[in-house]
Amino acid sequence: MTPPTPGRRAGPGGRPPGTPRARGDSPPPRTPQAPGAGTDHTLARDLAVEAGRRLIELRAEGGEPDLLRKAGDRLAHEFLTSELAARRPGDVVLSEEGADDPARLAASRVWIVDPLDGTREFGEPGRTDWAVHVALWERSDVSDSGDLAAGAVALPAQDKVLSTALRPSAEPHGGHNHVALATTLSQPCRWDRPQTSAGSRNVVAEGTCEADGPGGATNQGERGPRMRIVVSRSRAPRLVYGISDLIGAELVPLGSAGAKVAAVVYGDADAYVHAGGFYEWDTAAPVAVARAAGFHASRIDGSPLAYNQANLKMPDILVCRPALAGALLQAIREVTNAP
Repeated sequence: MTPPTPGRRAGPGGRPPGTPRARGDSPPPRTPQAPGAGTDHTLARDLAVEAGRRLIELRAEGGEPDLLRKAGDRLAHEFLTSELAARRPGDVVLSEEGADDPARLAASRVWIVDPLDGTREFGEPGRTDWAVHVALWERSDVSDSGDLAAGAVALPAQDKVLSTALRPSAEPHGGHNHVALATTLSQPCRWDRPQTSAGSRNVVAEGTCEADGPGGATNQGERGPRMRIVVSRSRAPRLVYGISDLIGAELVPLGSAGAKVAAVVYGDADAYVHAGGFYEWDTAAPVAVARAAGFHASRIDGSPLAYNQANLKMPDILVCRPALAGALLQAIREVTNAP
């Protein structure tokens, strides 16, 4: 991952960026806004979709892969930051392609964006595992630790978008397959660790599920399928191989973190585990949409994920179907010898 280069923050107008709200100002809502035009949820979705559309057009023009990747990063970054400056003046923007503005640490609202997540895959013809991430972090006042409040992950090459904007799943949005994320998906499943021999990585984990759950869980009494864990395509951590050895999981390599979380939300995989380190913009929007869908999202030790921190590096992440969280956290403890 390349270090951030000088970029743009939300522009002038209204309250100066990053300053605390005046005593009489109303604090921003901490609960999801109602669906409708103009909400942060729909803005995140619409900006992610439009940035993705522009990236598709750029990609269609072809060109040398490295130049195409750089052009894609720049195009999406400039579009997102300029639109946020116009539509949310006073908010601070944290972008992978922009300089880190220290004003965000005192701000009440910070947009965390990755204009092109999976840049490597974007430059490879035919690959669809790249994404656009747009998320909003906010807090009510300076004493509040804040949290993700809205988000969207566009998968332009798959013609899909996941967002916290509530829409009927059958209703198209500009031709995109939109996933409504208002449902709670938490049916209890039991995964039984099989007997494995030392060093074995190909033993299938078996289990039973008491009811259908998110991601295609099996019916009660049936033998469960092999657990599928999406991992980094280029730098899968040693941890995931240890988990695979322990529970017989199948490892599925993908590019963008947004594409990995989308695979879990859509039911193409059961979990996403990463322990190789990344940055806040890699996971903010994916975590926002996963949480909105009722999926588990945490550090690999089970502690909460925190955003808009002074140190933008994030060590690790676990996103999974909620029924599997306990078993996976236990497997991680065993593999890492954690207490």
